[in-house]
Amino acid sequence: MARDLQERIKKLIIDRRLPSGATLPTEPELMELLGVSRNSVREALKALQAMGIVEIRHGFGTYVGPMSMAPMIEGLAFRTVAGHYRGEDSLLQLLELREAVETGLISRLAGRVPEDDLAELDALVDRMDAEAAAGTGLAETDRAFHATLYRGLGNLLLSEVLEAFWDAFHRVRTDLVELPQDPKVTCRQHREILDAVRSGDAVRAEEAIREHFGHIRTRVTATAANETNRRPN
Repeated sequence: MARDLQERIKKLIIDRRLPSGATLPTEPELMELLGVSRNSVREALKALQAMGIVEIRHGFGTYVGPMSMAPMIEGLAFRTVAGHYRGEDSLLQLLELREAVETGLISRLAGRVPEDDLAELDALVDRMDAEAAAGTGLAETDRAFHATLYRGLGNLLLSEVLEAFWDAFHRVRTDLVELPQDPKVTCRQHREILDAVRSGDAVRAEEAIREHFGHIRTRVTATAANETNRRPN
């Protein structure tokens, strides 16, 4: 019953073509429309709010939610942390999922990244070099590089999914392990990815992105092995 009611409210949003931020019918209106009790409506709306599908603003009403990737990020992060403490290679699995997406897309970008984006990517790699020389972290610049790289595909859903993978991976990494990193290697790999994409060489671009993720995978695997060896028998 509860699940069915959630689906009916979702169908109402779709049928009325309501965008994010649009006002939903009031509770009494939903009760009449759906033929259910106030408690049933409230429970359904609370469940949909947890998914980001609706937003309840107390004293103001209920609105179509942002439909963000936040629930997905929470789920990925929690699943990975829980799996890690059960002795699973969950961080590696999450990395491999992101790698599969990016490796499958990189060849489509070869020779197709707009000049403005190429200039921004150049600036981001230069910033990585400066951060590496200063001994500061590269994480945010690394993130901006990947976001800018795939922006040219014009796929908003793809951008959100990649951001979700990134958020989940780095939140979990921060919570669980500190991966050793050679910033000079990271900079070199990003410059190689950029050069391959700029040149229009799809094969070289795919090889560069695979090398990049292979380097991260090696670090994740080594760190996991060290943690296993430190655990008491």
